[in-house]
Parts: sequence; C-alpha cells; structure tokens
Amino acid sequence: MNPRHRLATHLTTADSVTVLTGAGVSAASGIPTFRGAGGLWRNFSATDLATPTAFLRDPHTVWEWYAWRRGQVADCEPNAAHRVLARWTQTRPLWRVITQNVDDLHVKAGTRDLVRLHGSIFELRCWNRCSASPGAWRDERVPFPEMPPRCPHCGALARPGVVWFGEALDPGDIAAADALTACDVFIAAGTSALVYPAAGLLHRARTHGAFTAEFNTESTEATEIVDVAIRGPVEVTLAELDALL
Repeated sequence: MNPRHRLATHLTTADSVTVLTGAGVSAASGIPTFRGAGGLWRNFSATDLATPTAFLRDPHTVWEWYAWRRGQVADCEPNAAHRVLARWTQTRPLWRVITQNVDDLHVKAGTRDLVRLHGSIFELRCWNRCSASPGAWRDERVPFPEMPPRCPHCGALARPGVVWFGEALDPGDIAAADALTACDVFIAAGTSALVYPAAGLLHRARTHGAFTAEFNTESTEATEIVDVAIRGPVEVTLAELDALL
C-alpha cells in the first residue's frame, strides 16, 4: 500500500494523534535558517549567540541578533502545514502538536494546546528572575522602543524567552510532551528527530505501540525506525494527506 494511504488508514481510526514539528514545517513560510553556513549574522553563528554566556558577555549584540530575527519572523505567515495541523487540533479532541520551533507560526495558525519545547521568540524573561515578573511574558513589538529591552517589573535586562544551547528544557513542557507519546499515531514532521528530546519522543511513542511516520524532504536516521516515511516539502505532503482523511 502507498505510504500516504497506509498512514491515512491509521489516522481515520485513531483517537489520539501527536505531531512533532521542526524547522522543515516553517521553511515554506520563509523563516530564515539560523544555523549552518547559511545562517551567519555579522560573522556570528547561532551557537555564538544563543547561550547564557554570550548574553552575560554582550547582551546588546545578542539582542541585536534576536531583534533582527523577530523582524524576519514577524513578516512570515503560516503555510499549509501549519493550517492543516491547526485544523486537526481544533476538530479532533486528542490530536496535538509538539514543536521545536520558536517562530510561533503554529500559534498564529490557531493550533490548540500547543506544546512549545524551545519557547517563543516573542516572549521575554527577566534575566534576574525577579519575584515580581512572571516566568515569561509576551511582547510582539518590532522593533523594541529600547535596546536591549528590560524587565518592566524590576528594570533589569530582559532575555529572549527561548531555550538556549546548554540550557535544560522546562520540566513542565517535557512532561506534557512525554504524555503525548501515549498515542495511536505519532508523526515527526520537518525534523530529523535525532536530538533529544525529539529522538526520545519518537522512541517513546514506539514503545507505547504508536504507528509512526516521518515527513521530511530527505531521509534521516529516523527513517529507519518509523513505520512509513513520506518524502517531499512538508506543506505539500501534509496537505495531500489531509485531503485523504
């Protein structure tokens, strides 16, 4: 049976479905690549800037980079993949999305009960973690009126509300994602699902007996362990799958 039709057959009888998304889902929306040779900014790579050490050393440069990123992302719109997944969560009670992306295009598309493993580029946190501020607050202003932005509660520097290299994921987000691996169908879309926690989630879903699928433009190591692998741009292949349901 055609892999797409095989997956559609499982989805039509599934009560619970979990989709893990990565950068490939947002590619068609024009989200720039911030890692690798094509992701350099003023001769800095993401690993130079997206760390607590970099922020402590030079918060102004780190915030200049994030302000540039926010401006890029703010002009982007959800694509067909975001819209399909949002509709699934809106119409199926136990169909959920976990994302590694910080661009919030899933939020913009209307995805319900989204689990954001790496936070949001449009949220800020107090660098001093003052008792008056919430864990994170939303600020969609582009550009900021003040650079670098500050905590409105104590006046200390604010930091981006994302998980940096070397930082642990939020335990609540990990628990929420882990709970969603107990599902009938688990789909990895636009992610190689090789790095923790993505790899762990895929394996956990398999141990729970989920039917597993991968949507990606190319083969990955995850391809070897999923039940079906569907190749092509995610916004195209997900829309094609949705048309079969």
